[in-house]
Amino acid sequence: MISGTTVALLRSRPARPRRPFARVVAALLLLGVVVVGVLGGSSPASAHGFSSVVYAKVTSTKPTVVHAELGLEYDLMLVSVATSEHDDALHTQGQTAWDDGDFPGMVSAAESHTDTIAKYVFDRFSVTGAGGQACTGVLGDRVTVDLQDEVPYAHVSADFSCPEPSETQTGHVVTSTLFPDSETFVRDTKTIVTYDVDAKQGSATLDASQPSFSTEQSAGQRFWEFFRLGAEHLLSGIDHILFLVALIAGSRRLREVVFTASAFTIAHSITFILAALGVVSPPAIVVEPLIALSIAAVAGWYLWRLWRRRSKADELVVGEHGHFSLDRAGWTRLVVVFAFGLIHGLGFAGALGIHEAFSWQLLVSLLIFNVGIEAVQLAIIVIVFPPLSLLRRKAHRVSLWVTGVVTAGVFVMGMIWFVERLAAG
Repeated sequence: MISGTTVALLRSRPARPRRPFARVVAALLLLGVVVVGVLGGSSPASAHGFSSVVYAKVTSTKPTVVHAELGLEYDLMLVSVATSEHDDALHTQGQTAWDDGDFPGMVSAAESHTDTIAKYVFDRFSVTGAGGQACTGVLGDRVTVDLQDEVPYAHVSADFSCPEPSETQTGHVVTSTLFPDSETFVRDTKTIVTYDVDAKQGSATLDASQPSFSTEQSAGQRFWEFFRLGAEHLLSGIDHILFLVALIAGSRRLREVVFTASAFTIAHSITFILAALGVVSPPAIVVEPLIALSIAAVAGWYLWRLWRRRSKADELVVGEHGHFSLDRAGWTRLVVVFAFGLIHGLGFAGALGIHEAFSWQLLVSLLIFNVGIEAVQLAIIVIVFPPLSLLRRKAHRVSLWVTGVVTAGVFVMGMIWFVERLAAG
């Protein structure tokens, strides 16, 4: 039997800390914020697209001839060819025309120096036939120049003569190392290939880590290439990651995370497909600042709610007629996220850099790229939301501080990027 004295002693004993685990979680989250801040501060203002994209359309009408049409960023071609092949005349003539926006002059400069352009291209773009034997390339005399994403591109064509295929080897291997990092003019150049060769059609993306592909590659290999490209793009795009973090931090319940993530996915998928297929083509000078502004707006939305409602900022007030268990604030936020998701989809499309007429092969590649994006997005939600949810239940006030600090950091980075991108434009 417990005496009254014992009870008094128990009541007077100093209270034990009851939430050590929650405080550890809070510390880890704050550490994550610091890391994200460092990454964000060291990232360039534009995290979209690659420094350059090469377009290659590869076709064949018979096994011994492969035709390639290449799209090369014009001013990059000038400086790369001039430096590698010591053709200063091409650079001088072509750069003057480029500065003046003189498209006929750009064409004339390139067509006057197809020999040095050919040497540069064939040292870095090749086709291999049966038995690993190299095909011999000949560059066409004609060059055209047009705008792609507001940037002049030179289009050249080449015919590759290949050895007769054997019974065991009928495919071709395409390799591209155009505009490599070693030239120091650009970095992470991607070559987007669409092909109709050896009675096989499809798309492939080539980069420094995977510069070649075979027309005999399996469907699984093609899937992995574009899945990897989508995943890498989201992982390398700190602005998209911070936007997603702001969405998660401002979500009050799991259903809000699911609904907002779904709205964002549906929205960016719509504009991503339309922009990549060339149906809509807004300039990057408009898209990039809007993406940065969307990051600040979503973070600012939650900060405003914290300021207005204080400790009740994460309450979900649903009346009798609340659809999908969302209140008015939740629905308003959903609409805002959907609108900004449309803008982010344009950024994703700029990264893939495909501007082709519709084809089922292209559509499949775009969808696989999008699956890669969604896989990383889901992984971030799984990593970030459960600790925040646990913290909200175990240490409510601390959770408000943590989410406030996170969104404040995201808001600051979004505004910095917005100003930088406006200035750069």
